[in-house]
Amino acid sequence: MSGSVPDPKPLSISETPIPGLLVCELPVMGDNRGWFKENWQREKMVALGLPDFNPVQNNVSFNTKKGATRGIHAEPWDKYVSVASGRIFGAWVDLREGSTFGRTYFTELDPSRAVFVPRGVGNAFQTLEDSTAYTYLVNDHWSADAQSRYVFLNLADETVSVPWPVDLADAEISAKDREHPRLADVPPMPPRRTLVLGANGQVGTALREALASRADVDFAGRKELDLADPASLGRVDWKNYSVVINAAAYTAVDAAEESGRSDAWRINAASVAELARLARENDLTVVHISTDYVFDGSREVHTEDEPFSPLGVYGQTKAAGDLAVATAPRHYILRTSWVIGNGQNFVRTMANLAGRDITPNVVDDQIGRLTFAEDIAAAIVHLLDSGAPYGTYNVSNEGPAQSWADIARDVFTLMGKHAASVTGVSTAEYFAGREAAPRPLNSQLDLSRLRATGFTPAPAQERLARYVATLETAK
Repeated sequence: MSGSVPDPKPLSISETPIPGLLVCELPVMGDNRGWFKENWQREKMVALGLPDFNPVQNNVSFNTKKGATRGIHAEPWDKYVSVASGRIFGAWVDLREGSTFGRTYFTELDPSRAVFVPRGVGNAFQTLEDSTAYTYLVNDHWSADAQSRYVFLNLADETVSVPWPVDLADAEISAKDREHPRLADVPPMPPRRTLVLGANGQVGTALREALASRADVDFAGRKELDLADPASLGRVDWKNYSVVINAAAYTAVDAAEESGRSDAWRINAASVAELARLARENDLTVVHISTDYVFDGSREVHTEDEPFSPLGVYGQTKAAGDLAVATAPRHYILRTSWVIGNGQNFVRTMANLAGRDITPNVVDDQIGRLTFAEDIAAAIVHLLDSGAPYGTYNVSNEGPAQSWADIARDVFTLMGKHAASVTGVSTAEYFAGREAAPRPLNSQLDLSRLRATGFTPAPAQERLARYVATLETAK
């Protein structure tokens, strides 16, 4: 392409039959000196729908003669291919695991056209002119280990039938490229996986159930990955993952004030900051569970953009973790309150007391809503699957706000006991004479941002009744 180009076409991005493979039409401006183009312009291209794929390496393949042919290679990263000089015939074959395996797309590229190639889509080209310079950006650094994860397809495969302009018998092709397997013998490239940390806790257990049908999810409990040891994160091969869900945390609120202070900071803040760094470096979506304890409870309803005001060490460490996670470009922070799931929790304790005819004193000046772990898990799946905007979302169950004493009375009633068996006391009275962390008195969370994504949690009292019934059945 040389000489004057008086009317360059506008920048545009269009889809192809291969999901995620996008064609970019690039404005090329020329005069008697030659031409100029913006080959990669992140702000404009992302606005038009190109993934923000964070390229880290730029490669150039110079091809001396017409007919030089390279491919078909599916690589374990995204790439953006273009031409600096000359022309090519490009061929792409979907080699990813799934229903589109084997699907093809062909087009010519000159300096005015580029193609975004997602991970796992086989890429090949044949030069149509001498002295063709083929360039590409990738979002991972090449290594011998990475090359071991390539998937290859033979250029002459009869199934995909690439219409090469220059017959392959006359083309310049490497010996390796001539020896690649036919489509029937190609192992599809598996998708990047999802990793759930803290998989044995209340939320982690609920995620095991919610994601039980998924073959692309790995679950790590404390034995497999201990966040008390931040270095353990460095032993994970993050290139295999696209999403990490952090359901692990130090939650001993009172111990965090004294004996557990260092553990709380290490697990809730330092390790989370390291996880956020890894997410940035490896192009991960990170999902993180937060808490109402990042607020002091002075507002009637807490919104997602309320400034942090933690009262104690636990809340301070969780707020620090939230700030770290927010540095990852793709993140979901789910702020919860009063979590109930599998394992020891307030509802189970009250049901046990009711079953033993014990009449407890329960705090009645802390107000909020229960959040059942199954609904946290469902919200996580919804946000990920729906492509909801990244950011922070409050997540609790629906329904009227209650005190802990109100909930205890509901549990007693569901257990067939008298609600009057529960005596309400203030927080100060309950903890009199004991060392205890300060607690927010109001934990009501505004759920409008979550609802706007199309997800509405179940009413808390409906979930409570079902949960207590399972305890009765177990007993």
